[in-house]
Amino acid sequence: MSSGTDDFAVASEISHVAPLRGLANKIEPGHTALIVIDVQNDFCAPGGMMDQEGFDLSDAQAMADRLPPLISAARAAGVLVVFVRNVYSSEHNFYLSDTWLEQASRKREGSYTRREVCKADSWEGDFYGDVRPGPRDPVVSKHRFNAFRNTDLDTILRAHGIRTTVFTGVATNVCVETTARDAFMHDYYVVFTTDGTATYSREDHEATLRNIDRYFGELASVAEVEAVWMANER
Repeated sequence: MSSGTDDFAVASEISHVAPLRGLANKIEPGHTALIVIDVQNDFCAPGGMMDQEGFDLSDAQAMADRLPPLISAARAAGVLVVFVRNVYSSEHNFYLSDTWLEQASRKREGSYTRREVCKADSWEGDFYGDVRPGPRDPVVSKHRFNAFRNTDLDTILRAHGIRTTVFTGVATNVCVETTARDAFMHDYYVVFTTDGTATYSREDHEATLRNIDRYFGELASVAEVEAVWMANER
């Protein structure tokens, strides 16, 4: 008998709520939300912020191409799909603080200072390609990396009885990781898709996957998640 088996038995005894075990149980449609983070032109499209900063967009674009079938499978199975988008620049600079702008001035090659980022109703802030919310999908606007920070994301999840959050989007090591960590701190199960998230460095991507796996959640491929949901289509 493995120590893991023993530990789960102990966890089940001392927990006030029966723990969910295994991917299929964790992502059962009735209590799961698919979170799509920041798949916007500034982060994925030629001419967007990350392109203008000189980053390779190929992994982000390949990831975005994998998401529409997963999103369709989620909707067909009855999984709540939540889109998250950044809104940073605004006409009267409602959101960018001195600390944010100082960091940007040192590290972001003109983004946030000389160049607007994800301004509301702009091409740069629009969703990228075919990764777009449907009429029944909540859209959460955020102004920091963490999608729980000063937003209604937690309220939406609680109102729908969500226990598990499945993470997709960009960037793996920034907004997706930051939000996934906080999801765990809010006592949601975290399933982090290995190929449904992307960033601009394979090394950074792999470092986040190791960290999530160790401390915050379970890793799964898009295909593994999609297979569970396709088996549960309503």
